[in-house]
Amino acid sequence: MIQGSAEWLALRAGKLTGSRFADLMATTKSGPSTSRANLIVTVALERLTGEPETTFQNDAMRRGSELEPLARGAYEAHTGELVDQVAFIVHPRLSFVGISPDGLIGDKGLLEIKCPSAQAKHLYALRNGAHAQEYRWQVQGQLWVAEREWCDVVSYDPRFPTGLQLAIERVNRDEIAIKTLEEACIKADAEITAICSELINMRKAT
Repeated sequence: MIQGSAEWLALRAGKLTGSRFADLMATTKSGPSTSRANLIVTVALERLTGEPETTFQNDAMRRGSELEPLARGAYEAHTGELVDQVAFIVHPRLSFVGISPDGLIGDKGLLEIKCPSAQAKHLYALRNGAHAQEYRWQVQGQLWVAEREWCDVVSYDPRFPTGLQLAIERVNRDEIAIKTLEEACIKADAEITAICSELINMRKAT
């Protein structure tokens, strides 16, 4: 199965996935954010209709998809590690949670690739590993679901000089963060189930 294919999108529909963890965990000073509320409704509708959310692919997203194989190859050449590709992994206990990592490394590692369109973002990655911080919940969620110990978060930009095209930041499991994310997913699933039931009852009443 290929990431981005119709089959892959259908498999992810109705689930809390790695790319959605940041929205799930987003908060404001007054509580959960609007992005979390929107996510809950989106997942509920996916479960009811069986159809994945239609998302617009902008130039930055297309660029990332095109560069990802090059980034993976550059990582392998730089580290000597072989990366195994995988389409989708469902949590071993929570069937409503799943991830699509950019690769598995050995028995303990993961690979997550970012190919920013903004050159400044890659520079920040080179300077201080900002890309790993930005995608914290996605990375910790992938370590949780895949039951891995570490993830190499890669920023790749071929526009930079040789030797500076890769920024690699290794992130280890954070059990406290993972526990917090697990509790948030369980709570969200209960809300999603309740919304599904509510909408079904509304439809029956019409």
